[in-house]
Amino acid sequence: MASPKKGPSAPADDKTTTNPHTFVLDILIRILQLLLSLTILVTIHELGHYLAAKAFGARVDKFYIFFNPRFSLFKKKIGETEYGIGWLPLGGYCKIAGMVDESMDTEALKSEPQPWEYRSKPAWQRLIIIVAGVVMNVLLAWFIYSMMTYKYGETYIATRDVKDGIAITDSTLASTIGLRPGDRIVSVDGKEYENFFDTYSAILLGSQLTVQRQGRDTTLTIPVDFIDTFKDYNSPYFYYPRVPMIIAAVPDSSINAHCGLRPGDRIVSVSGTPVPFFDQAKEVLRSHASGEVLLEVHRADTTLFLGAKVSPQGLLGIINDLSPQTLIRLEILPVTEKQYGFFAALGRGVGVTGEKIANYWAQVKKLVNPESGAYKSVGSVITMGSLFPPVWDWTAFWQLTAFLSIMLAVINILPIPALDGGHAVFILYEMITRRQPSEKVLEWAQMVGFVILILIMVLAFGNDILRLFQ
Repeated sequence: MASPKKGPSAPADDKTTTNPHTFVLDILIRILQLLLSLTILVTIHELGHYLAAKAFGARVDKFYIFFNPRFSLFKKKIGETEYGIGWLPLGGYCKIAGMVDESMDTEALKSEPQPWEYRSKPAWQRLIIIVAGVVMNVLLAWFIYSMMTYKYGETYIATRDVKDGIAITDSTLASTIGLRPGDRIVSVDGKEYENFFDTYSAILLGSQLTVQRQGRDTTLTIPVDFIDTFKDYNSPYFYYPRVPMIIAAVPDSSINAHCGLRPGDRIVSVSGTPVPFFDQAKEVLRSHASGEVLLEVHRADTTLFLGAKVSPQGLLGIINDLSPQTLIRLEILPVTEKQYGFFAALGRGVGVTGEKIANYWAQVKKLVNPESGAYKSVGSVITMGSLFPPVWDWTAFWQLTAFLSIMLAVINILPIPALDGGHAVFILYEMITRRQPSEKVLEWAQMVGFVILILIMVLAFGNDILRLFQ
């Protein structure tokens, strides 16, 4: 399904390159993080079904982490249940006796229903058994978000504190919406966002953007296919808070490695032209491409004038990291920090989980609208793996695991046969009409659901393969 963009640093004057010798190690670390995350998610999801079935006296024949076509990596029968680990990390399953499920094993259904079978249980018990997996995934996400909030609190730049408005990174993307440099973000679809960095995904999934321009509120229409236009952009930051040009680093290979510039320096003018903001400095430098400029630099309490070369591309050969992490770390803008006690963190975890569910549901609605072109962003385990950092970072790991848990919950509750949501629809139909669908109907629905899921998987892997060659 659709997934958030990776978050590389925002625009920089110069970019570092990946050491080719670490490429294989980076891939391996990502794979290991993905496998651990999927193991946790699948175990928790299937455990929900397992515990609910056991609570209502239904027999569980198999409990598997990952799928096991033809063979299993591990299996052991304990009591009435065979526990195992499959080799295909695309999910797992909990086979409950008397249920038409992904195994399509209907032989046992030809006999009279037994008290320990799923089909013998009241509709309300079967409904709880079916939705228990989704509930467990939501609870897992809530627990992770709560614990991270308790440990780290919340640190962000408030939208209200971005007083100088925004700078535009990609003018093509911005023009499709009508954004201009200096615009202040007010709301998306009528909702105001406390955290400035939450506006990125909101705009991506929204339909109307309100900005303050020259002291007046202006409403901009976000094209329905904006998410399709956005998919080829390699960063979520096509705009960022308007900030001064502060140097993060001067590489040894830079054309200005020896001109006197240092990390932390703030460039305030270029050859006599005031440049209070980063984007303005970039424009002035482009006008001096392949030439030389005199930079007015503020360093602590000192003002310096340094001569510098400008590349043919209009660059100084310095790094200006404007990622959210750097903006917060350097406190280039006012930073909002909140700390939570244990019980307050549990409450905040509920709010964060609700926000994430709403956000991902908005993505799903985009996906089912062909006009949006969002289906082109659907990704498989390849995309999911790429979300993890190339180094083992437990904070990032748990954040992504919580997000994937939300994703798994939302996908599974969709009313597609073969998914939990499809089973729930039939049970709700039974509860409302007092008529149980025939086993043949359930079998055919399961088969149709499998076809739909296979088509989605083909689309996801196809998109990922295409992206690898782009």
